[in-house]
Order: sequence, then structure tokens, then C-alpha cells
Amino acid sequence: MSDIDQLRNKINDVTLQMVKLLRERTDIARQIGDLKKSSGLGIFDETREDQLRKEVVALCHEIGLEESLGKKFLNFLLNESIKVQTTSKQTHLTIFLKAKNLEQQGKKIIHMEVGEPDLAPPKIVKKALGEAVDRGHTRYGHAAGMPQLRTALAEYVSEKFGTQVTHENILVSPGARFSIYLAVSTLLDPGDEIIVIEPAWPAYRDCAMNAGIKVRVIATTLENKWEPSIEQIQKTINSNTKMIVLNYPNNPTGKILAPQIQDKIIDVAQKNDLYVLSDEIYSAYAFSDWKSVLSNNYKKSIITQSFSKSHAMTGFRIGYTVAEPKIIEKISKLQALCLTNVAEPIQYAALAALKAKVSDNVKSIRSKLNTLTDQAKQMDLEFVAPDGAMYLFARINKPDFDGVEFANKLLDYGVAVAPGDGFGNYKGFVRISACQDEKKLIVGMKILDEVLGGSR
Repeated sequence: MSDIDQLRNKINDVTLQMVKLLRERTDIARQIGDLKKSSGLGIFDETREDQLRKEVVALCHEIGLEESLGKKFLNFLLNESIKVQTTSKQTHLTIFLKAKNLEQQGKKIIHMEVGEPDLAPPKIVKKALGEAVDRGHTRYGHAAGMPQLRTALAEYVSEKFGTQVTHENILVSPGARFSIYLAVSTLLDPGDEIIVIEPAWPAYRDCAMNAGIKVRVIATTLENKWEPSIEQIQKTINSNTKMIVLNYPNNPTGKILAPQIQDKIIDVAQKNDLYVLSDEIYSAYAFSDWKSVLSNNYKKSIITQSFSKSHAMTGFRIGYTVAEPKIIEKISKLQALCLTNVAEPIQYAALAALKAKVSDNVKSIRSKLNTLTDQAKQMDLEFVAPDGAMYLFARINKPDFDGVEFANKLLDYGVAVAPGDGFGNYKGFVRISACQDEKKLIVGMKILDEVLGGSR
């Protein structure tokens, strides 16, 4: 047997041993997940992961293995553990689907679990959609979007957000969610790390895990008014960190960062050569000082926007990304692979929507959010009044309160809310959406209060 054959046999043996150990580790992770669930513990444990990460780094130095390779391998193992332990995790979408099933059975539900404005799209959108079909605009198109829509979006963004961009900075996508998926999947590699400030929309974590990226969490608290710590962000960054996600106005808290805090985060990102993925889908509903990350003029920033919230066009599935041309070119290639292009009639509808005034939408959501907070003040709920967006993220002041159990129980009484667990380790919280008629919101909050009080 030749030397190369002997080495190949050795590497095969080591690989098979690693697979057996992976199976053993996965079984243990599943057992830990079961214990966490029965004990009411959160799935994610940054402190535990940090300690294990230190031990792996120390071992790498001891045995002469490249540190970044050891951490990438650890990130793979940690992600696999999380996948095993989150198979039955419930989020706002879980509750939404259960609520929809109940409606199909004839039950009336007050939807306070999803951020879907109960407003009609601009009238000119309906007209533009029909005209696009009548004129035969139903063909394949540019992967990055129709040139006229990209140009119009560039002009809109430049004027609205105080920056200067061209059509080369724009990608039209089927919703901001897909923009986020594209950015994470194309700009990062398996084993890389991404920083997410929680509580946060669960899609950031889900997109990262789908791409083999490890999520590192900066957990904020109600007591600190959901303010992230710059020091904690700096400590979390290492050689594998490649991106930080911002979402302000925030889903679920409605928090808006003070401009100077945002500037500090961008400075940290720039010093460490990190991408900044800024989800600004709720910018139309900013009720205090807010500025786009675009105004920081950072070359590695990726801004995602959508017509879903601002123009009440959730079902149209159209959003867009603003970034440097090289980034747009890279993410466009994956979009072309996945779906060719966004449907032409929908793009024409979005082009018309840019001419619509949405100030009434903003007034409506703000009024509903005020109604929601007024109702919450009369109840035993703890929250920070939101600076924007369309949600109230409230802690329930009851011993051993479980948001998942409560959200499922509340469905029996015709009200849907989102469990806080879906946004991070926030078991004692619920997210309540202000996207219903104000009378329904009041009724929904009264039912919520009665169920909490145990009178039903």
C-alpha cells in the first residue's frame, strides 16, 4: 500500500470517528433541549457558549490548530445543537397559522400577532397593476429589477433619506425578508459570525442558521429601555465576526436608537471591517428622532426596505435593497438563481406606489399604537412606550408566566398575540400588534386582561 493510500485510510477513519461523535453530541443536545423545555429555560445561552468558545481557543493554541478554524467548527456544532432544540419552537408565525386555521373553522379572531396594516393599498396601485397586465408587461426581466423602477427608487431614497444613490445601488426583491436572506447568504460564509441585537425579528437568526452562520446575541433589557451596550458589542467581535444587524425602529419593541449611539455602532463596524445590515422597513413609522444608516455613508452597509408596511402592500411581496454596486451585483446573482426576477406587474404597481401619499397610513398606525399603549397602561403590563413601528412589547407581571402558553390559550378566546420567546430569551413577554381597527384593539386588550386575571 502506498503512503498516500495509508494517509487516506487514516483520514477516512478520523472522519468516521467524527461522524460517530457528532451523532453522540446531537443526542446529548436533544436531551438538553428536552430538559430546557420541561424546566422552562431558554434555548439560547450566550454565557455557556462563550465559556466553551474560550476553551476551544485555548485548545487550538495548545495543539497548534488555527484559531479561526477551531471557532468555525465550534460554530457549526453550536448551530446544529440549536437546530435540534428549536424544531418545535413557536413564533408569531406559528400563532398566525393557528389563528388562520381557526378562522377556516368559523371562529372569529382578532389578529394582534402580525404586523399587517388593516389599510388598503394606494388606489393608483390597483390601476397600475391592471394596466401593466393589459399592456403585456408580464415577461422575464432584469434580476435586479426594472431599470425604471430602480431609477425611481434611487431618486426616492436620495430625497427621503438624505443620501445620493443611483440605480446601481438598488436591488428590487420579493419583500425585505428575501433581501435579508440574500445579504446573509452571499456576503457571509459558513462558520462566520453575525451579531444580532435582541429582542429581534426571528428571520435574522433563521436566515443566518440556514446559511451555516453563527448568531451572536447582544441582549437588551426593558430596564435599560432596550439600549444596546457598545462595550458588549466590542467584546463580542472576533476574527470570525463579519456582520452586525440593526433594526430601528425595532420589531418588536418600537425602539429607536439615539443618533449618537447609531454612529458609535457604525464606527465599531468600520474599525472591524464589518458589514452593517440595517432593516429599515418601519422607517415610515418613526415617531421620534430617527436617521437611516445611509446617512452614515459607510461602504459596507446594506439597507433593506419594503412597500409592505409603509404602503400596506404586504401581499404584493415587493421590497428593495440599497448598497454599494459591487454588493448589489453579488446578491443579484443569487436572486437570479432563485427566482429570475420579481413579477413585472408587481414592479409597475410599486412604481406607481412611489407617487402615493402615505401620511394617512402613518397617522392611522400612530393613533392605533396610542390606543394600544393607553389600554396597556390600565393593565398589569410592563413596557417602554414605543418610539415607532407598530407593536407593543410588554412583560406580563405574573410569576412563571409563559408567553407561548398564554398565546395559545388566548386563541381559545378569539385573540392572537405573539409570544416573546420568538424574539429571543423573552419568555415573560408578548408582542401586541396595533394593526387592527381601534375598536377591535380595545376589545382584544380587554379579553387579554380578563384571561390574565383568570376570570374566563
